[in-house]
Amino acid sequence: MSEADSVGAVEPQTMHFAQALRLASGASIRAYDLAYETYGQLDAARSNAVLVCHALNASHHVAGCYAAAGGGPAGSVGWWDNMVGPGKPLDTRRFFVVGVNNLGGCFGSTGPASSDPATGRPYGSSFPVVTVEDWVRAQARLADRLGIGRFAAVMGGSLGAMQALQWAIDFPERVAHVIAVAAAPKLSAQNIAFNEVARQAIMTDLDFHGGDYYGHGVVPRRGLRLARMIGHITYLSDDAMMDKFGRSLRNGRFGFHFDVDFEIESYLRHQGDKFAEYFDANTYLLITRALDYFDPAGRTGGDLSAAFRPALARFLVISFTSDWRFSPERSREIVKALLDNRRDVAYAEIEAPHGHDAFLLEDPRYHALVRAYYERIHAGLPGAAR
Repeated sequence: MSEADSVGAVEPQTMHFAQALRLASGASIRAYDLAYETYGQLDAARSNAVLVCHALNASHHVAGCYAAAGGGPAGSVGWWDNMVGPGKPLDTRRFFVVGVNNLGGCFGSTGPASSDPATGRPYGSSFPVVTVEDWVRAQARLADRLGIGRFAAVMGGSLGAMQALQWAIDFPERVAHVIAVAAAPKLSAQNIAFNEVARQAIMTDLDFHGGDYYGHGVVPRRGLRLARMIGHITYLSDDAMMDKFGRSLRNGRFGFHFDVDFEIESYLRHQGDKFAEYFDANTYLLITRALDYFDPAGRTGGDLSAAFRPALARFLVISFTSDWRFSPERSREIVKALLDNRRDVAYAEIEAPHGHDAFLLEDPRYHALVRAYYERIHAGLPGAAR
């Protein structure tokens, strides 16, 4: 990462909210914190703000890196640093970018590992189930505090894209453009099944203790490892895995045992081990459940077109040909529903071999498309150079 195209060293910030947030479940969070980062400058008209919503295991740390005394491991680079920064597709010389760690998260926002003011102990299993709608409402409160009445764009990939779509439905007057990448209007039964297997891996770990493992001084590490390994398989395409690993043997021959023989096994174990070191198991349960519950058409009797009727934004919807978890067909469902409402929609289906993770990678066609779309947005801002 060069200094010329990076936002550089960043520090996370925290906003406290004393007013209770009532959740879709009927439960409430009495008070909570949201961790966030911002990049670039808000213009005089407060018209150039862009909200970037994160996917499952990401956070508010969208771009830049942490210095030694910053909010995370020194040198830790933002999860979408190839997308956000000076001269990048989402150019921070033109836009004021906001990243938020969602409620229930484990990177500074109030979540299961946070102290419950009522007990002085971690929430653990008592932390309520949250939904995409809850996250969007919390993000809107943060925007109010930051003085942002309307976002020039709300953008996200995967679960982040679901949040961007929910913004268009729940706060139509507050978002001008939505950029939804590798999205789906709801999870398929197969996707819910993958999430359930991952959750069961965690909940059946002997160190889970019903979600109250904090007081026992343990982490359900084995369950987290398995959950991550299962999830990671779904993020990659078969072709990408074959190209990267094939059937390569770690030691050049079969070991005739049940330890690591193949390079792909070694890779998955490494990903699982790394994930278990930094992610909270209860947060994983919450986020996958939020994914399961997302279904805007659930409010309208299954009619997706009716669900998008309130939307006023313009849309860019992007899918990837090899993404079998959120396939292009799912993005086309969204596009059709928007067109049924005569919304302004651009749709691109990028031929890429990387699977669902393609939205995180620096594909030149993908990035050129996003760059061009943001140039269009910038040209329409008050006071933009013509």
